[in-house]
Amino acid sequence: MKAVRLSLVIMATALLTIGLGGMAYAFHSGGVAECEGCHSMHAPKTGGSNLLVGTDASSTCLTCHEHAGDTAPSSYHVSTAQADLGAGKAPIQRSPGGDFGWLRKDYPVGTETELGETHGHNVVAIDAGYAADSTNTVAPGGTFLSSQLGCASCHDPHGQGRRLSDGSYATTGAPIIGSGSYDNSPTPGAGEAVGIYRLLGTPAYKAMANVFTTYPIAIAPSTYNRTEATTQTRVAYGATGINTWGNWCASCHPGMHSSGNYVHPVDESLGSDIADNYGKYVKSGDLTGSPSTAFLSLVSFAENTGDFSVLKTHAKIDDSVLNGPSSSDKVMCLSCHRAHASGFVNMLRFDNGYEFTTKGGQYVGSDNPLVTGSRAPQQHRGRTNAEWQAAYYDRPASKFATYQRVLCNKCHAKD
Repeated sequence: MKAVRLSLVIMATALLTIGLGGMAYAFHSGGVAECEGCHSMHAPKTGGSNLLVGTDASSTCLTCHEHAGDTAPSSYHVSTAQADLGAGKAPIQRSPGGDFGWLRKDYPVGTETELGETHGHNVVAIDAGYAADSTNTVAPGGTFLSSQLGCASCHDPHGQGRRLSDGSYATTGAPIIGSGSYDNSPTPGAGEAVGIYRLLGTPAYKAMANVFTTYPIAIAPSTYNRTEATTQTRVAYGATGINTWGNWCASCHPGMHSSGNYVHPVDESLGSDIADNYGKYVKSGDLTGSPSTAFLSLVSFAENTGDFSVLKTHAKIDDSVLNGPSSSDKVMCLSCHRAHASGFVNMLRFDNGYEFTTKGGQYVGSDNPLVTGSRAPQQHRGRTNAEWQAAYYDRPASKFATYQRVLCNKCHAKD
């Protein structure tokens, strides 16, 4: 009997390991998952609440979404563990939202320090060592308290939001048959539904405050946490009516892109001039590109559609769909920012802290012999070429011009 029990334990452990490694989104599957994955009826984490297996909600999320020992991008992991980081070592994960591990990376810039907390959303996850932003006590452009920021501020862990077969949205009624986030997600039939993209908050979601007024629209490739050294990961973002990414992000940042507080336009159609620039821009000094091969994941855009059957055909990892935007497609917050964190200040997708991205065909790292002089620390900002390359999702510097300037030029073509 003991041998049988031991065999069952070994089998269960093996199955659990296979599930963690090979089923990137099966646990949530578009809606609420098995309760025991996050809650423990009889042995919850000491000092925690709600019977969670972690001290707090985000720590609970990271029991699965962070994994020590990864040496390459791995499935649904969104945080590189502290044990896997160190001087000269960049975070490992390459999901479209970014790796929270960049929050752990402080960089010396001359006599000053670029704090890791400037690289993204500072989720509070005590067990993983993540703390609240020490500078911004509330969300920039809003009033949401930084001390309350966590994974569940944006994601609904119970996943009650759903997209029905007619394309409308609800939080109850038709059962969720699977995830609605991916290019291979099922199409709901009559009386069925699929989950909201990434289990993100919906107008009915109450996470410390009922702040969401819109629905997020996007489709990701089913394999999404991957290097972009050779081919890009294209998430097909959409927008229709009030359901735009700018409106969704404005749930916490209402003052960031309002007409009374200028900054960059958001949720506006690109127009023919910007769309034309994007289509022609290849790299600094090169405007010979074709709109059919112009897409760059470092400068994304929202397609002017809420049709998921269309978006599914555009979510790719093999560069088979690289069309740039039309004049009616939209600039959005995620055009320039990653949702979690990045290797750049303000969680940008590309660096804008120095005029050059590359010099002499190399990234502007501390080991680039052309980055010299008294201003060198402000140019390389404590990073090696390898760290810069990691922040660009492993793109070799040869993908850019030998003296590449800031990627704002993908739309504005001033270089």
